[in-house]
Amino acid sequence: MAFKYAIVLTGGIATGKSSVAKIFKEFGFYIIDADKIAHKILNSSYLAIRELFGAKYIKNQKVDRKALGQLIFSNSLAKKRLEELLHPLIYKEIKRVSIEQDSYKKTYIIDIPLFFETNRYPIDKSIVVYISQKKQLIRLINRDACTVQEAQQRINSQMNIEIKRLKATYLIDNSRDLKFLQEECDRVKELILTNS
Repeated sequence: MAFKYAIVLTGGIATGKSSVAKIFKEFGFYIIDADKIAHKILNSSYLAIRELFGAKYIKNQKVDRKALGQLIFSNSLAKKRLEELLHPLIYKEIKRVSIEQDSYKKTYIIDIPLFFETNRYPIDKSIVVYISQKKQLIRLINRDACTVQEAQQRINSQMNIEIKRLKATYLIDNSRDLKFLQEECDRVKELILTNS
């Protein structure tokens, strides 16, 4: 059975999910990274991407992720078409790895940025990494060296972080420094282990 021992790690873009995943990996949790799986599937689907969106999104038989990203964050129809292609393939691979992990009967974490948006995974427990929308915007601009408008488009393409916060089983506040984040992760780890 898939997803029995899974807990989802999610949040908004630039909220610090990667940092939290790294800390939980150091705690000994197995991490399934949906983004890594998506990148792998995206690259192997370059012919389908070329067919859907045109040759200008392909370079050296690989998807030009930056160019494609600009298209899908500014065009909801293109975003929908890309998701219809990729999400079933991503789901299938995550499910395969999940079945393998469930056989160990030990809690593991699946990092799924769009968990609440897709409503595809039958997983009850979630960790939401939270920062205010204002901090999210600043961090995204600094991280990706993009304009305020580009950053806001990306944030708006996801569910509002305040709504995700309300849906969380476990909430990790990442609004301060790394030491505070470590303490937040430690607190949530203890809650997970107590409830396992």
